[in-house]
Amino acid sequence: MATPTVGSLPMSERIATLDIIRGFALLGILIMNMPGFSSSFFAEADGSHQWTGQLDQVAEAIRDMLFSGKFNSMFSLLFGIGFTIQFARMEQRDPANATRLYLRRLLVLAVFGIVHAVVFWTGDVLHVYALLGLVLVLGLRRVSDRGIVALIVACLVYPALSGALRVMVITKDIVAERVRIAQAFEISNNAAYGQGSFADTVLENARVMAFFYGDPISLWNTFGWYVMMAMTLLIGVLAGRRRWVQRIPELLPQIRRLAWWALAIGLVCGAAFTLIFEINRAPGPSPIKVLGSVCFNLSRLSMMICYVLVIVQLAQHATWQRWLATLAAAGRMPLTNYLLETAICITLFNGWGLGLWMKVGPALGLLLSFAIFFVVLVPWSLWWLKRHERGPLEALWARATYGG
Repeated sequence: MATPTVGSLPMSERIATLDIIRGFALLGILIMNMPGFSSSFFAEADGSHQWTGQLDQVAEAIRDMLFSGKFNSMFSLLFGIGFTIQFARMEQRDPANATRLYLRRLLVLAVFGIVHAVVFWTGDVLHVYALLGLVLVLGLRRVSDRGIVALIVACLVYPALSGALRVMVITKDIVAERVRIAQAFEISNNAAYGQGSFADTVLENARVMAFFYGDPISLWNTFGWYVMMAMTLLIGVLAGRRRWVQRIPELLPQIRRLAWWALAIGLVCGAAFTLIFEINRAPGPSPIKVLGSVCFNLSRLSMMICYVLVIVQLAQHATWQRWLATLAAAGRMPLTNYLLETAICITLFNGWGLGLWMKVGPALGLLLSFAIFFVVLVPWSLWWLKRHERGPLEALWARATYGG
């Protein structure tokens, strides 16, 4: 086996707790991506329920309260921690080339993400991490800890300010036009993804991505998503700088207290936004929806922190370490497994595959997510890592970045 290059991460340098959290995040992301794999992102634009069965509605409410937004935020947190640790190591080993190599690493990640989004599935998050990483390397890397905290606060406040602005500028006519556009996209999505060929899928993906980034109001929505990802990425940068991961044993008392506070805030805010958006399903902004958006973002941050801190505590015990080893295996190859989730699901749901489009509701989708993860991804990861140090796409990423 070749000697690891300046940017690769051999097993001796991996932090097992971070791999466990990555594995857990992969499961959560699959659960939250399942509706987007099996039906149009533009469904329910008029405020109606796509699934009317009681079991499906309960599953949908539980999914949104406990999972929505928490796991892509968890991945961005890990991205920030990983950036800080990895870039510091790269600067130590090759200071003259560290910035160039990391920018190249981000470029390769962006290529993965753009291909994933345009060719396979428009819910891709890799290109988002690549763009945020670019801002981090070129603009924020030398910002002080106090400056990072100020940016985190600004990101946390943004949804309230953006929501208030929407109430002031979005008229009823604009709302009606947005509903019409979304319904047209839902029809074309159903035709392309539900009944079309693979080529139809690619063409529709390109149309959707062009809309996400080309339409002004859609870009406003997309920017808000970037802000939320940036917030948890910056928390990860702060955690990396202050070596919180390496200092877990000494921080355990604070971790226990913070986990309980995060759980309480997350559940209260989660129940609040679930109730607010269920009662106020009519399209268009309103003051109560601004409050719902604030509650949603507080919930996603608090519950994500709670999940991370609970895993951190469990990972300190030998018994739990054995149980969590399966999550760690999946988490050691996050790029491979993230893209494999897409490959499996679009094959299941798209018309050119098994054609289950619009046939799997929230309850069955929740069960299917656990089945794919624990029956396919975990055994596959364990099998692969017995024979290789890294996942296949992780190895390709490293080769494309560092050569050799």
